[in-house]
Amino acid sequence: MLTRLKAKSEGKLAKQICKVVLDHFEKQYSKELGDAWNTVREILTSPSCWQYAVLLNRFNYPFELEKDLHLKGYHTLFQGSLPNYPKSMKCYLSRTPGRIPSERHQIGNLKKYYLLNAASLLPVLALELRDGEKVLDLCAAPGGKSIALLQCACPGYLHCNEYDSLRLKWLRQTLESFIPQPLINVIKVSELDGRKMGDAQPEMFDKVLVDAPCSNDRSWLFSSDSQKASCRISQRRNLPLLQIELLRSAIKALRPGGILVYSTCTLSKAENQDVISEILNSHSNIMPMDIKGIARTCSHDFTFAPTGQECGLLVIPDKGKAWGPMYVAKLKKSWSTGKW
Repeated sequence: MLTRLKAKSEGKLAKQICKVVLDHFEKQYSKELGDAWNTVREILTSPSCWQYAVLLNRFNYPFELEKDLHLKGYHTLFQGSLPNYPKSMKCYLSRTPGRIPSERHQIGNLKKYYLLNAASLLPVLALELRDGEKVLDLCAAPGGKSIALLQCACPGYLHCNEYDSLRLKWLRQTLESFIPQPLINVIKVSELDGRKMGDAQPEMFDKVLVDAPCSNDRSWLFSSDSQKASCRISQRRNLPLLQIELLRSAIKALRPGGILVYSTCTLSKAENQDVISEILNSHSNIMPMDIKGIARTCSHDFTFAPTGQECGLLVIPDKGKAWGPMYVAKLKKSWSTGKW
């Protein structure tokens, strides 16, 4: 019975693949990724292969679930491999695809865990948040990275911004579901155009995360409306300009000496390496930070494609490591004045 249901489910998902998007990706990514694209395509078009990591909520710790995950063969991610890994963050993953059910949102009850693509923790860890720091999550919805940041440390102030009003509601609900009331008081949620944040709050933050709007490769592949998908593809060339403008705003909002992390969930070089190259070429006060060490220490859990950058990592989906796509770049603002 279960086999029949699985086959039916896989058949249904296979039918939902948007040919317009797949053809577009085929042309672009076979050039950019070479032979690796064949494996990446196989995983991206097979949701039954996708994996979900389980991030435990330190504010309502699920001891029973943790025991159960151990019994099911789950193992912890990062612990022992990254020197600055925060002990308060616990994330479990399984080598085999599968998904435990999501928890329902209940007012007054904190959720015990958050399901996520494990690669989305890399930008959070790259930020190296410390207790008491002022941090900005510029494009924060649906809230997973904000939740993960709060598993790492207790900031003095966390500003979560989201320009899209529907996604803003989702962000508020996520924060309410995971964060206890006393900590909610150090969190500000705003609905500002991220491109204006730097002018509104200049040099205010120690750390800034820009998890930018991008071509979301996984979800775009399953667009049910091919007309909308074609429209998205034609507008795709405009995304790097928006991403650069968001980064310029983030740089203004960052104090000198502060750290900026940029991330996307696309494989696209134009939205990843090219955006960061443009920022480095046009801002003399922004320096790349070497994060190749993360790739070295995490290669047993993630597959990284070469980016040609010391400051940039690209996680690509692979067999047994179906995480990503996720691009992460780490930059630092120097004390000298830069050109805009």
